[in-house]
Amino acid sequence: MGPFSLKNLFRREGRRVEIMRDRRRNLRHRPDPGSKILVVDDSRTVRHSVKRMLQQGGFQVLEAADGAQGVELAKRERPRLILMDIVMPEVNGFQATRRIRRTEETASIPIVIMSGDREATHRFWGTRIGANDFMGKPFQRFDLYRRVEKILYDNEISPPGT
Repeated sequence: MGPFSLKNLFRREGRRVEIMRDRRRNLRHRPDPGSKILVVDDSRTVRHSVKRMLQQGGFQVLEAADGAQGVELAKRERPRLILMDIVMPEVNGFQATRRIRRTEETASIPIVIMSGDREATHRFWGTRIGANDFMGKPFQRFDLYRRVEKILYDNEISPPGT
């Protein structure tokens, strides 16, 4: 039986599937049951991909298509974390973050600003208005999990104003 036999082909395929399963679980912590993360982005594709990554990590995911909808969901559902895009119609990410920070019941929810523009001005204004962190798009699953874990479990990123 040579290297290209059916037996070896299936053996390799089996390992590949096993490796793929392990990559889905590259979180160091398992989320608490009911851990909700709100994804606010006007792109259906981005919301779907981020939702899928987070669900594979064991999180419940809420979605909002614009900033106003995100603020309302944050008030009603009180997620553990909000992932917020900047450029959106109607209410943009900066305005939505400001509204969330000014509302007493949502002021302590950590917010990570996501943007396709990695310029320092977006990072600056995001942290200035109360975001806890900034994440440039596109990003990999590992980057997303690392930021979520930092905020929810490691407390390495301090809350705004401290």
